[in-house]
Amino acid sequence: MTVMCDGQQTLATGRAARELELRTGELELATQLGEVRTVPAGTDNRPGGGAPLNRRRVPAEEIVRLQAEPGFPDTLRERIRTVGTTEAAELMGIAPSRFLRLTRSGCFGPVRFYVNRYGALVWLYLAAEVADFADREPELLRGNTPAAMRVMLDDGQDWRARQWRGRRVAQLMGQTADPWESAAVIAAVLPPEECASVVGDPLERSLLRRLKPHFASVITATAAARESFERVLTAEEFDEVLWYRVNLSRALEEARREAPDRLRAASGPSTARRRQPPSFLNSPSWTTDTSSLPSRS
Repeated sequence: MTVMCDGQQTLATGRAARELELRTGELELATQLGEVRTVPAGTDNRPGGGAPLNRRRVPAEEIVRLQAEPGFPDTLRERIRTVGTTEAAELMGIAPSRFLRLTRSGCFGPVRFYVNRYGALVWLYLAAEVADFADREPELLRGNTPAAMRVMLDDGQDWRARQWRGRRVAQLMGQTADPWESAAVIAAVLPPEECASVVGDPLERSLLRRLKPHFASVITATAAARESFERVLTAEEFDEVLWYRVNLSRALEEARREAPDRLRAASGPSTARRRQPPSFLNSPSWTTDTSSLPSRS
């Protein structure tokens, strides 16, 4: 069934997935990557008056556009195809161990993850990004690892969760024009004590908790799986936490200025100006002349 949202016919995500010949998880990734455009599902009675960031619908005209693409649905599926460590290494023509070193040091980030029955994280990468990196940075696929990268790896750093968080925060912030929702996205990845120190007002903290968006659909049937999932969602390293603290402070200043009563209905999606999210994909640049590390405490 189609529903009118902001003057246009829209489909629920389940129906849209069938029309696009995608599995539910594939459509979810496609919308996160911007391959399939979505719009807010409508308003509800939450403070702020907007639709939750995880309640989205697909415009009917977007379905028509994608179905008209040459090679549909295979071309769409290829753009969102994900690979694990072994397959990604094969695409690059390198050993899985080398691929792990590249991802752990932040050369590029995963787009999805799941938790296996042992509570271990399994990261998935966009095949197109893996191939693009191999073409763009061939010197990192062979020969000696840059010195700065070796220092990071020897120090035990792992940027995979950090990269995923940065990508997801930017995606969610790009979906909202409401300043309090933008602040809630950033607050969601800070440890509770860090968030509380930035957001001193209990009413504001309560509002941010109610506006917390949906970050990932991951099965967490065991305690180990739930613990692994929570670790992925929460910033840990000093410099990353500081980065989010600073951006949360700025987002709060904007929200207080633009919506001081915190209850004013958000502008309609067709007229609201979408915020340009700050770049949270602050990965190191691992070219052969890399000479410095990301800031750390």
